[in-house]
Amino acid sequence: MKLIILDRDGVINQDSAQFIKSPEEWRPIAGSLEAIARLNQWGYRVVVATNQSGIGRGLFDMDTLNAIHDKMNRAVAQAGGRIDSIFFCPHAADSTCECRKPRPGMLLEIAVRYNVELKGVPAVGDSLRDLEAAQAVGATPILVLTGKGQKTRDDPRLPEGIQVFPDLAAVAGALTA
Repeated sequence: MKLIILDRDGVINQDSAQFIKSPEEWRPIAGSLEAIARLNQWGYRVVVATNQSGIGRGLFDMDTLNAIHDKMNRAVAQAGGRIDSIFFCPHAADSTCECRKPRPGMLLEIAVRYNVELKGVPAVGDSLRDLEAAQAVGATPILVLTGKGQKTRDDPRLPEGIQVFPDLAAVAGALTA
């Protein structure tokens, strides 16, 4: 089985310093929905792994998160694709949970749920914590320059050898070429 793990905010949809707190605030990044459809057409199962500390901070509730994800899934379907599953960490940034990226818990749960080894699985993110979580489980971290990606690229802590692409569409193009 071919699997790809995507962060949500800044990879699939526009990010916001004030968080995405409603379906109305969720707006796809140009080309991202079609990129997911292309990955599906090439046999990839697309899984989202996203920190959603807005829940832990009380900025929105589970019903709202579900509504945001419903909008995202419908938008991807309209582009001819699908997201196979969405994993999320609802805890605030100061939490000691194991699921909040950069900790690997969420990605390890994906490995268990899909009964796969994550070694070499592409994991696309726009922040250092996305890349660190991917590295911790042996996945292949890929940085996109959308969202926080440009700032992350300039971070001196960025591990050497990380693949960098302008956006998710470019990642899909490279993986399906």
